[in-house]
Amino acid sequence: MEEKFAITKKAGIYGIMGNILLLMLKALVGFISKSQAMIADSVNSASDIFASLMTFIGNRIASVPNDEDHNLGHGKAEYIFSMFISIAMILVSAKLLLDSIRTLWFGSELHFSWFLVAVCITTIVIKLCLYFYTLKAYHKHNSILLEANMKDHRNDCVVTSFTLLSVLLSLFHIDWFDSIVGIGISIWICYTGVTIFLESYHVLMDISVDDKTKDLILNIARSYPKIEKVENIVSTPVGDRYLVFITIYVDGNLSTFESHQLADNLEKTVNGLEKIYKTVVHVEPV
Repeated sequence: MEEKFAITKKAGIYGIMGNILLLMLKALVGFISKSQAMIADSVNSASDIFASLMTFIGNRIASVPNDEDHNLGHGKAEYIFSMFISIAMILVSAKLLLDSIRTLWFGSELHFSWFLVAVCITTIVIKLCLYFYTLKAYHKHNSILLEANMKDHRNDCVVTSFTLLSVLLSLFHIDWFDSIVGIGISIWICYTGVTIFLESYHVLMDISVDDKTKDLILNIARSYPKIEKVENIVSTPVGDRYLVFITIYVDGNLSTFESHQLADNLEKTVNGLEKIYKTVVHVEPV
């Protein structure tokens, strides 16, 4: 867990540094050239700074161990701050969509510049590096904060590629494509924001563990000959893992020691599953 929090912290810091640099470059060149796609891209970079900052803060809170007031730790902070990121994405996308539609309707004053091309290529290279770094970390630690940042960097690569295309097309006086790209960017950002929002919402609303993991728990419990029946598998998220409650039925003639030893063994086995934070087994006599 400590390694996970350390890597997420680095991802947040690298994201903040990279996006501040890109924001300054995109905003300067975008306003000089009057490229709606580049201006939209610069605003997207501003939202990326916020996203990386939320990743840093959320990870810092989530890494605090459990205490008397928070017996299960602070893992849900990841999802709270991921929700902040998603809301920011949705708000930014709405503003960009309105600006791009307005520019498409009333016309664009885009001025081609090789600086635009250079900024686009620089953005793609930086974002690809950040994407592969967070992708590797996400596959290893499965953090929603890393997932949000990874998707954000990936989206930026796609978005800036289309921005580059619109800039190159302006050489042939196809200026309307710039506004179309601005609209596409805003829709893409909104979609990503809604996806992250829903994922965070489900966890904060105590979504149960997935069916595959639930079946694994059932199979483990049924492998114990003395467990005659299993029911009421209840779970609640704790960060990126789950607290699981299981009710098992055993022979009523078993001694208290035997039944509790059986429950302890089952708890230890289920706790070994990747997505399980802790297991509590309740024993009922048949």
